[in-house]
Amino acid sequence: MSGAASGEGGSGDPAARWGRWKLLALGLLSASSVLAAAPGAGAMSREEKRRLGNQVLEMFDHAYSNYMEHAYPADELMPLTCRGRVRGQEPSRGDVDDALGKFSLTLIDTLDTLVVLNKTKEFEDAVKNVIKDVNLDNDIVVSVFETNIRVLGGLLGGHSVAIMLKEKGEYMQWYSGELLHMAKQLGYKLLPAFNTTSGLPYPRVNLKFGLRSPEARTGTETDTCTACAGTLILEFAALSRFTGTSIFEEYARKALDFLWEKRQRNSNLVGVTINIHTGDWVRKDSGVGAGIDSYYEYLLKAYVLLGDDRFLERFNTHYDAIMRYISQPPLLLDVHIHKPMLNARTWMDSLLAFFPGLQVLKGDIRPAIETHEMLYQVIKKHNFLPEAFTTDFRVHWAQHPLRPEFAESTYFLYKATGDPYYLEVGKTLIENLNKYARVPCGFAAMKDVRTGSHEDRMDSFFLAEMFKYLYLLFADKEDMVFDIEDYIFTTEAHLLPLWLSTTNQAMSKKNTTTEYTELDDSNFEWTCPNTQILFPNDPMYAQSIREPLKNVVDKSCPRGVARVEESFGSGPKPPLRARDFMASNPEHLEILKKMGVSLIHLKDGRVQLVQHAIQAASSLDAEDGLRFMQEMIELSSQQQKEQQLPPRAVQIVSHPFFGRVVLTAGPAQFGMDLSKHNIGTRGFVATSKPYNGCSEITNPEAVKEKIALMQRGQCMFAEKARNIQKAGAIGGIVIDDNEGSSSDTAPLFQMAGDGKNTDDIKIPMLFLFNKEGNIILDAIREYESVEVLLSDKAKDRDLEMENMDQKSSENDSHKQRPEETSASQDLSLVSQEPEGEESSDVTHLDTLSPVDADIDSISISNEESCITEIHEANVQETESTELENQPQEQTQTETESSSSVNWDNKVQPMESILADWNEDIEAFEMMEKDEL
Repeated sequence: MSGAASGEGGSGDPAARWGRWKLLALGLLSASSVLAAAPGAGAMSREEKRRLGNQVLEMFDHAYSNYMEHAYPADELMPLTCRGRVRGQEPSRGDVDDALGKFSLTLIDTLDTLVVLNKTKEFEDAVKNVIKDVNLDNDIVVSVFETNIRVLGGLLGGHSVAIMLKEKGEYMQWYSGELLHMAKQLGYKLLPAFNTTSGLPYPRVNLKFGLRSPEARTGTETDTCTACAGTLILEFAALSRFTGTSIFEEYARKALDFLWEKRQRNSNLVGVTINIHTGDWVRKDSGVGAGIDSYYEYLLKAYVLLGDDRFLERFNTHYDAIMRYISQPPLLLDVHIHKPMLNARTWMDSLLAFFPGLQVLKGDIRPAIETHEMLYQVIKKHNFLPEAFTTDFRVHWAQHPLRPEFAESTYFLYKATGDPYYLEVGKTLIENLNKYARVPCGFAAMKDVRTGSHEDRMDSFFLAEMFKYLYLLFADKEDMVFDIEDYIFTTEAHLLPLWLSTTNQAMSKKNTTTEYTELDDSNFEWTCPNTQILFPNDPMYAQSIREPLKNVVDKSCPRGVARVEESFGSGPKPPLRARDFMASNPEHLEILKKMGVSLIHLKDGRVQLVQHAIQAASSLDAEDGLRFMQEMIELSSQQQKEQQLPPRAVQIVSHPFFGRVVLTAGPAQFGMDLSKHNIGTRGFVATSKPYNGCSEITNPEAVKEKIALMQRGQCMFAEKARNIQKAGAIGGIVIDDNEGSSSDTAPLFQMAGDGKNTDDIKIPMLFLFNKEGNIILDAIREYESVEVLLSDKAKDRDLEMENMDQKSSENDSHKQRPEETSASQDLSLVSQEPEGEESSDVTHLDTLSPVDADIDSISISNEESCITEIHEANVQETESTELENQPQEQTQTETESSSSVNWDNKVQPMESILADWNEDIEAFEMMEKDEL
């Protein structure tokens, strides 16, 4: 996001509005100069800024050169295996692969980044490659949303800077609009997706065959996300104004108009997913993160780029609702669109990190500083922002695809405040990327921030956004070859020139926004930010806001608890809380009956709670009952997760890896507890004989004082551990014999004992899936001596050893790239198996939480009521937590004689309980089963 006007009023005159935009930019810079000059502000020296800027350039070179060398013309680089990701040639990752269209995605997404980073010669070469090599007529189904923001946006951003360079007279003199021609071709290929009565686009389209033909293999979907339909206007309008072809802007406007008309009129909020044919909300929870985020962003930026007051009015209406219901400083929590005082989940996803930056552009600085500081404290705790984290800042989804949203907000906060604190934040981001994500072939996404393990992914947005924002954070105006304030950033950080607001204005209309009411809100008191208002004679303004939040993560945020109490209304507290409930207490049972909740003892030992709202003594009692059921679900989920064993790490520390390769490993319920041994177990690896480790080891001299490698199967895990321990091994790694298995797609595997006392096993044991195990085996074949570290989380790289090998040090300059949100995956699910002659005794539950624990668990049914089952026996279960574009994670059981994986995902759908309660129950389910 390069800029957006903030404020209430606005002229429809594009020239006047563009002038206000320039004033906004000057206002932000003025604020920067005020604070930067403040005594005691601890300003970063010009030399240090220049050093960090050069470091960003080197990091970009490492990622970009490895993509071009090892992956191009493939869509993305796989940085761990140093090869390109070609759709259809790699195992499917589900919907996340819909971003790949065999059109050199990373190169197109990176075009304008090259110019921002002053790499004009490389940009010229890249444009020639795109023109020569890229084919947009492939028989492949792609995401309309991803193709728009990454490919269409990339082509338009590339065209924007290409004509700018040509006008300057030194570069691109041969350019004749080839990128714009390709963008128009792609725009026409996306138009068939809009063939709906609502005007909302289908989520996918075939580049060659569109939707309707039998060859298209798509066009049957009924739902799309709000952001997917509402994040088109900038690219489509720019395409119309560049080419003079109005149809693109018309289609994007129609989609935005429909979303606005379908907002919940009482709360002025929108849901996450909507039916593209009927306009009914499919998911009725609302927030500012995944599924909605860029819809809000594009309303404000469409006003800036297009000069249409409707978009500003709509944005202000939504923003007022967000600040009333969703914003709980410093948290941003999803709520129900029909009952916005009721929280819909107890965790936040990482995509909301863009929102402080949007608030800066809107001119609302205080909440931006608060939320950004909370996010930074989470990053300092985990090195990266987990894909999702709870209101008490525990990891909810552990992966991190190196998203740029936090860097984006950091850049805008520094631009608005000039506070050198945000330069230090950027420095931390650079250090963490180099320390934890950099690998020889680029930068690798984090599979688990708790262990530091990597995933073989480097999404295109890493080059498109992360390096752009980090470089701009440290760059001075004289470091740039053009004025960045002449452009607006799309959600993918592509550059669109503001002069488009005065070009081909056929779509410009008078304000016809329906049912817009003037908002009496202090957020809208100014038209452009004024430094005297934002920072009232106080250069330490930002610091004064951050100070109370600096320990918010360690102490947990009390506001979340207050909000829970607040959600119960102003009346008396609920008569019974889930944490106090006892099934044997007659008084509790009587209270449940009053709330319309009945208790049923099932034949299998379970206790089932069922709520029928119509059986409650009153509507207030029915609401108490509903909240009690929600509490029971959350309490069970929390208890289950607390007893789950976290993943472990296998880190290759020998030459030439030196700790840069970290593999996610499954824990064991026996042997050394690595979480209690900070240094872990370090040693060279050796293959046991027999390889299955199921009988006495015949090569004890080879495994003595080493970490033994074994293959899964043919006996119990505990038996393998005892055999290698007897041979003198200091640890063991069991490698899955199921060819192609990977922690990328399978739930975390936890090794159980053999049903006997395992206290005699003293060595640590870890489990690796086939793909991760082969990385170690391949390293042995190439380097013979391979040393690894078994630990609860990855340790710092062995820099001392690394510096002894100059060649290895040079290789370390290669870096890895981050990954797409839509593809991230929660790997905290546990599948437990005592490997042996008989399969382990596993109970599969249709619950919402994963775990292997001796606790009560809860599941929900849908018999026109809210049903909670309390399982009183020991159980093993899985969590149906799901990210958009990813396969569901499910329970895995297995017998000794078969390596097949049994997938079981039986989360029951939540149907209508009563019309009044339906959206609430659906949202409760979505608290644990959600899509990013």
